[in-house]
Amino acid sequence: MRDTYVQLHRNYKNLIRKYLLHKREQDLYQAQQFSKRMLENQISPEEMVSLHRTVIEELLPDIPDEVSDSFEFLLEVMIGYGLAYREHQSLRDRQQELEAEIDVAASMQQTLLPSRLPNDESLDIGVISVPAHKMSGDYYHYIQDENNCIGIAIADIIGKGVPAALCMSMIKYAMDSLPEQRMQPGALLENLNRVVEQNVDDSMFITMMYGSYDPRVHQFSYSGAGHEPGFYYHANNDSFEELYAKGLVLGVSRKTTFREYTKQVEAGDFIVLLSDGVTECRDGDRFIEREEITGLIRKYMDQPAQDVVEHVYKELNEMQGFKLTDDFTLMILRRKV
Repeated sequence: MRDTYVQLHRNYKNLIRKYLLHKREQDLYQAQQFSKRMLENQISPEEMVSLHRTVIEELLPDIPDEVSDSFEFLLEVMIGYGLAYREHQSLRDRQQELEAEIDVAASMQQTLLPSRLPNDESLDIGVISVPAHKMSGDYYHYIQDENNCIGIAIADIIGKGVPAALCMSMIKYAMDSLPEQRMQPGALLENLNRVVEQNVDDSMFITMMYGSYDPRVHQFSYSGAGHEPGFYYHANNDSFEELYAKGLVLGVSRKTTFREYTKQVEAGDFIVLLSDGVTECRDGDRFIEREEITGLIRKYMDQPAQDVVEHVYKELNEMQGFKLTDDFTLMILRRKV
């Protein structure tokens, strides 16, 4: 280390001497390159000031005492700066590690979402789910059993980041592992509620709406666990009604039961499921009304379901200045025939 410092001292002295004699841009460029060598050899800012002071006093022995004393002052400043800088570097490295972990968790979240829509000739399904940040607290899932009955889940995890991603994976695998006879909405939510209550921290809760569509009789059964109400569109009289299902959020009480509701779905009827990131969109200083959401859906409902949800998202996102304040998930299931 001593030999390295002696060599750096000699090179720096030569650089300073040339610059004081010629004051060329080339000498300044060489000084920039020299700084890289200082970093490679882990020379601290205060050591750099001490080196500069030593070299200047060697080259200019007659400098005023005040100038020489000013280096002592600068040295003390740089000692504090060096400590703060190293702490900053450490925090930055840690932040980069955390961002890398978040990227992995965000990628994992994407693998938890369905890769394709259920295959049923009687249904037209559209879904869009956009996180407000890298990580999303929204989740949706489809299950199709051997009778082609389709289970549809939409959930909002109260709590974001990596814990939300881990919670999503637990929900998905809990749902996938349930036997078919437990796939009725009320029973499914009761099973999930026990899983959440036993395995999730008390600070986290999950709201969910779960429905099951039977294409053999065109019946939609559903239950809710404190989730944002959806909508049901009646084609015969061109009207919307709220799809509300009363129920306690998952994870609060292990003994919670969930009431089950049923809708007879006629041709042209459709079901709208959403997260509160849709209903809490803002237009300026105000939250939009639920009637404005149904108005947007009505505006595009002659198009395929996927186009409808994408158009609604585009308009609401534009209304907010292209800056989501919460995760946005919107699903439509329409009976075609």
